[in-house]
Amino acid sequence: MKKVMIVMGSDSDLNVMQGSIKQLQSFGVPFEVRIASAHRTPKLAEELASGAAANNFGVIIAAAGKAAHLGGVLAAQTTLPVVAVPIKSSTLDGLDSLLSMVQMPKGIPVACMAIDGADNAALFAVQILALSEPELAQKLVDYKADMARKVMEKDAAICKEYNV
Repeated sequence: MKKVMIVMGSDSDLNVMQGSIKQLQSFGVPFEVRIASAHRTPKLAEELASGAAANNFGVIIAAAGKAAHLGGVLAAQTTLPVVAVPIKSSTLDGLDSLLSMVQMPKGIPVACMAIDGADNAALFAVQILALSEPELAQKLVDYKADMARKVMEKDAAICKEYNV
């Protein structure tokens, strides 16, 4: 199975990115976590992205706050899908990060999740990998069925409580 690379612009992003880590672990998807800044360590970011496919990665998740150029920098150096997670880390509550990630120039696509949307970034990465991994695809089917079951159980409890 291909791996997922989680790249954070700073170690301060790790708290948010625990959501991605936990989701990938729950699906049994191998991953690596790295810190590389688009601004402070651009050569490292370039090396990680340009070598990712050769190192058996299938998806890159890029998390950054403020100017948040990391996703675009990584996407410019690879043909792998890059999923960006804007981090709420400034006085603009993450809107600056979101806009930096979603406004990519033509030819350098980056999929962008919600502000602090680490869980969905991992789920999206799992969906991408599941295209060529039938067992992973089944885990996604089971995950969604379990999610629906939990909602239905809560709905039934509320209906019972309010005599509906």
